[in-house]
Amino acid sequence: MQGLMKKTTGLLKGSLAEEIKKTMKLKSIAKKLINAALKPAGFSLVRTNTTVDYYLHKYSSYEEYARVQTHWNKVKLNSVWADEGTLTRVKNILFDEFGDAKKIVGICHGTRNGFEQNFLRKLSGKLEVIGTDISDTANNYDNSVQWDFHDANSDWNENQDFIYTNSLDQSWKPHVAVQTWLSQLKQNGLLIIEHTESHGASGASEMDPFGVRPKVMPYVLTMWFGSQISISHTTAKKSNMDLEACLFVIKKNQNNIELITNETEL
Repeated sequence: MQGLMKKTTGLLKGSLAEEIKKTMKLKSIAKKLINAALKPAGFSLVRTNTTVDYYLHKYSSYEEYARVQTHWNKVKLNSVWADEGTLTRVKNILFDEFGDAKKIVGICHGTRNGFEQNFLRKLSGKLEVIGTDISDTANNYDNSVQWDFHDANSDWNENQDFIYTNSLDQSWKPHVAVQTWLSQLKQNGLLIIEHTESHGASGASEMDPFGVRPKVMPYVLTMWFGSQISISHTTAKKSNMDLEACLFVIKKNQNNIELITNETEL
């Protein structure tokens, strides 16, 4: 009986998968036909979130957010978004700012398999870096800690020279995440956020809930924190894909950073 149930379940799953494929194919054909009709007039169909500068997916609860993020962490566990070229740029920024220091202490938030912190450590023995991820898989990697990067940690508060992340798009409350990261910095510390066009609204989804165009990022940050922070940035192509990576470097103009407004008011 169990064998029959498993076989039946498998057939149902296979049938559902085929129906999904057929539906997606029909949608694709319909889109092509509509675009062909619209093209002479200079129009085309696009996803709604490709036309906006800012998008934030809504979850029913924190539990749903954590479950989705942990699921996709495990699905993409062996994938690495970060690249050696951009991380070398991060190292250069840190050495320009703290070059005389005997050690430079920092956290890389949202590092999945630990590539970011461990590559930075390889670049220089002066860099003492750990990484975080919400998934329990973080416990399997060197210098990684299982932690939700929205949450404050008294062990890290106001004692980090830098925070680096390329994972702000994985935040369900990005204003809270950035405020938390700023609170972890020393007064002269640096928050470095890597951001590309793929981190924009068009790339946002249940998996990556937050999206904002790179050119709009400084506006969003100043809407959240105003003159309490200073922002600069540099841009260069990533070494592992054909994308321009902006590195937004954020400094605190005062020790305690308060939130001025949140994303629902943008």
